[in-house]
Amino acid sequence: MLVLKLAFRNITHAGLRTWLNVIVLSFAFVLIVLTEGLYDGMSEQVKDAEIDSSVGGGQFWQKDYDPNDPFSFETAHSEIPVDLKKEIERDNASAVLIASASIFPRNLIQSVTLKGIDPDQKIVNLPVTVLKEEQDTNAIPGLIGFRMAKSTGLQAGDYVSARWRNIKGTFDAGDIKIVKVININIPSVDKGQIWIPLESLRTMMQAPGQATVITFKKNLSRIPSGSREWIFKDHNYLLKDLNENISRKRLYSNFMFSLLLGIALLAVFDTQVLSIFRRRKEIGTLMALGMTKWSVIILFTLEGCLLGILAFITGFMYGYPILAYLAKEGIVLPRMIEQSQFAILLVLYPKYGLKLYIVTALILFISVIIVSFLPAHRIAKLKPTDALKGKLS
Repeated sequence: MLVLKLAFRNITHAGLRTWLNVIVLSFAFVLIVLTEGLYDGMSEQVKDAEIDSSVGGGQFWQKDYDPNDPFSFETAHSEIPVDLKKEIERDNASAVLIASASIFPRNLIQSVTLKGIDPDQKIVNLPVTVLKEEQDTNAIPGLIGFRMAKSTGLQAGDYVSARWRNIKGTFDAGDIKIVKVININIPSVDKGQIWIPLESLRTMMQAPGQATVITFKKNLSRIPSGSREWIFKDHNYLLKDLNENISRKRLYSNFMFSLLLGIALLAVFDTQVLSIFRRRKEIGTLMALGMTKWSVIILFTLEGCLLGILAFITGFMYGYPILAYLAKEGIVLPRMIEQSQFAILLVLYPKYGLKLYIVTALILFISVIIVSFLPAHRIAKLKPTDALKGKLS
């Protein structure tokens, strides 16, 4: 109890030195929680957006389909099995037919991917209902994303000529009218793609009743079994690249965690070293009065612990309102982030959990104890007479 009282008195009488350490530690604590919460929130947002706009609850792929190989699109389509047709009729799934084509915007040629989708589907979160609202019978209605619009110069209401080859190997051509440009931050459904009505693409490709990908509704309790022609891909497979990107981004988060923690602990370590140097005679007096060497070590270690406790209280007082506000209102990113190949939203909402607070606080608190103990450990070799003379060795 005496050691604890002495530690508390020393902390409260240290004045500016104490508060500088408390501010540095609390600032590091708040920033670490913010950084980790930001990455957790970003990861969850991006996954949710990818699931809502693209992969749904999982997909069946035609066995020849390879999204990274446009040449595979020529053969990556076949009749939809009966059990999958039933799921589509129940609105539990949606079929997509994929084909390669060339368009000629501004007298230039550009390769694109045509994706046929049912305008009435409710599986993925895309505004494809506008495709059935278009009344122009001389052109095929098309929907593009803002990345595609920027690369081609196309805007809503523009017409563009397209050329494709059907499943019989015959080339054909026609006009596509861009009915809408959507602002979506998922490159996998935007870049180099034009969405058109499913039946229109089937007619163009002379592939009635065929599809390339069948996307299922989220949280569906039962998924039909696959076949040789149709192979089921779950979230582990469909989100593999995204998860790998998130893991790489997590390295930056860990680096920031280590950097902030190191800066805070360096401040505490330097303060403890300086304190021991300046309080040599006080240490000698305490030891001469009967306090053991380990009691003196515990005294300085307790001072570090009290600094950590004060830092957490201070950090909570000013950090909680800031973190709560950012979690509610989000962090707005610059518009240039839209050009990133990584699926990311313009407004990020940090996600904080009790585990994040507890783990961060424990790591910081244990680290403070360690860096407080290390310089104080030298006192174990100190003789009281040397300490009274102002010596440390």
